[in-house]
Amino acid sequence: MTTTEPQLISSRENALLKDLRRLAQDSTAYRKQRRLWLEGDHLCRAALERGVKPALAVFSQAFWATAQVEWASAAIKNIVVIDALFAGLSGLESPAPMAFVVDLPAQRLLQPGVPTVVLDGLQDAGNVGAILRSAGAFGFRQVLAIKGTAALWSPKVMRAGMGAHFGLALLEGMEPPDVESLGIPLLATSSHQGGFLHQARLPWPCAWILGHEGQGVSASMAAIASLPLRIAQPGGEESLNVASAAAICLHASAAGRL
Repeated sequence: MTTTEPQLISSRENALLKDLRRLAQDSTAYRKQRRLWLEGDHLCRAALERGVKPALAVFSQAFWATAQVEWASAAIKNIVVIDALFAGLSGLESPAPMAFVVDLPAQRLLQPGVPTVVLDGLQDAGNVGAILRSAGAFGFRQVLAIKGTAALWSPKVMRAGMGAHFGLALLEGMEPPDVESLGIPLLATSSHQGGFLHQARLPWPCAWILGHEGQGVSASMAAIASLPLRIAQPGGEESLNVASAAAICLHASAAGRL
């Protein structure tokens, strides 16, 4: 049963507040706590639309005064934090006045034959979140993160993903043999080698391998790729941002099916 009477936190030494602060500010705290911090009403609504039932809803005291009409029954338990403490809770530059705490989903089993995006060492949370959004938009429902990639469920990646996480099968800690076991063509992005994307006949299903922001696709991943491809850049820039390149590549695959 949902509890609508909120618990008020007014002490900086409150144990729950300390746990929430770690969850909000430490990019890998979710792995230890097995919980996720979803900050902002858009992300919270996206979770509810996917059938996620939050364990906690956390509000600033000032926001709760008007938010309770809409949000009082959303979570199992409501937490209200006095404004002076709530301001230091978030790890984001522009904190939102509310957040959900939800259980970390169990990692899915790898699904061979499924259109997949492979993240090979990407580090920027904004890039990772944007790529997850593109993956969902263009029909790639499985994402494999090679060891060394930014934490997929970190608060900043969650915020950048804008709810895309809840429609994807996300697998962390993967190795090249896992990618090979997909059993589908592996397409690797490149800024300097391979054929041009717009001239290629793209297979479906396939897996797109997207590399580190500065170093690109690693040698171990390039070695197992079926086909390196590059994006024509008539404007002459040296390279594209990896999230922009991902959107172009994933859209090209999706458009080829129409």
